[in-house]
Amino acid sequence: MHTVEKIGGTSMSRFRELMDNILVGKRTGDQLYNRIFVVSAYGGITNMLLEHKKTGEPGVYARFANAESEEAWVEALNQVQVRMQEINAELFDTEFELHAADQFVIARLNDVRDCMKSLHNLCSYGHFQLDEHLLKVREMLASIGEAHSAHNSVLALRAEGINARLVDLTGWHMEQPLPFEEMIAKQFEGIELDKELVIATGYTHCQEGLMKTFDRGYSEMTFSMIATVTGADEAIIHKEYHLSSADPMLVGSENVRTIGRTNYDVADQLSNLGMEAIHPKAAKGLRRNGVKLRVKNAFEPEHEGTLISQDYHSETPRVEIIAGRKDVFGIEIFDQEMLGDAGYDIEISTLLRQLRLYVVNKDADANSITYYVSGSRKMVNRATRLIEDKYPEGSVQLHNLAIVSAIGSHMKVQGILARTASALAEAGINVQALHQSIRQVEMQCVVSEEDYEQAVIALHQALIEPRADEAAA
Repeated sequence: MHTVEKIGGTSMSRFRELMDNILVGKRTGDQLYNRIFVVSAYGGITNMLLEHKKTGEPGVYARFANAESEEAWVEALNQVQVRMQEINAELFDTEFELHAADQFVIARLNDVRDCMKSLHNLCSYGHFQLDEHLLKVREMLASIGEAHSAHNSVLALRAEGINARLVDLTGWHMEQPLPFEEMIAKQFEGIELDKELVIATGYTHCQEGLMKTFDRGYSEMTFSMIATVTGADEAIIHKEYHLSSADPMLVGSENVRTIGRTNYDVADQLSNLGMEAIHPKAAKGLRRNGVKLRVKNAFEPEHEGTLISQDYHSETPRVEIIAGRKDVFGIEIFDQEMLGDAGYDIEISTLLRQLRLYVVNKDADANSITYYVSGSRKMVNRATRLIEDKYPEGSVQLHNLAIVSAIGSHMKVQGILARTASALAEAGINVQALHQSIRQVEMQCVVSEEDYEQAVIALHQALIEPRADEAAA
């Protein structure tokens, strides 16, 4: 049996520690094998290649897509090469490995530079439109980051005498893209997992075009598909932190506890709040094939981490996690003509999806609907104007909000609603909306944005910390 393990970009930037903790550690001989690692680009590289994920600062792709001068995106690509070679120099002491790492980067970037220049020239003719090719350019650029880190990992492992093998899923120079599942199966043909330590790129080139649907979340889809196609016993995600009962920066590291076990339902609720243990579409493949998911702290290798499975439910009803998100806008639509007309919800939901606003939740009464959405303020304002134009007799209000949730695999806790309301009231926090479904895996409290941190602290103290006190007694 083997495992498939994913390492994120921030962890990859601490590569020497990964070698000591995960990739090699205390393992010898056969213990080193029967493992497949799916690696992301080093921290910051994808931002340079595309655009900064948080600030939006343009990278190579954004400069190219916005039709800036050729010099602008070429210079940005040159900066990527400089940074990649700096990383190589930090990793490798010997001339052989450093030369091999640099030559790999130079060859890939030269290919990309030539391709983008040719495309830029081609699209100067009226019959060819740049917009039609941008997604392919974006995928090509993104793939370089994963190829760079995967190639370096193999070089470093081989330097330690380990039989490491690169599985390059980027489709570089491949004549025709294959379907996603077929691409994975083909690239893993003939690999002897008990004799080879496999390093695979987080990006997969395929007919479906992963970035079209998942944008920068493609590595988790690759990770999930490899686990299902190869029949992994367990899928492991290595993060920089444990999956804990709350953010230790808010409630204090001494008060949080690591979640030992939970289920995919809980993972989905966390994803909805933007705190992904794993992307829901990636989790779907794992749960369908009965593959358990373990979330571990990359730098505490002895800790078992959190095991996520399909059938787990806590033996006693309890809250496992207090989580939430601050970047929520409440779009409230009031219209007396709404009563009994389901078309309002369908039309507004379609509009929000077209504007790429993520609907975290929604509620409704006889003559109003409120959508709790996440997205840019610009798009939210645009949505508000379009809704006002569509329903001139109605009234639209916008609220700056936060959502704080109590989540658990078995949360049919008697009196939990009263305890939640009391805890928030005692903290001086006004609950603006409350959501609890019959399934009872999550209870969402909608509060003002400025009350977010205090609400997390109050609910953790009321719903989770008392159990530790009871155990101590």
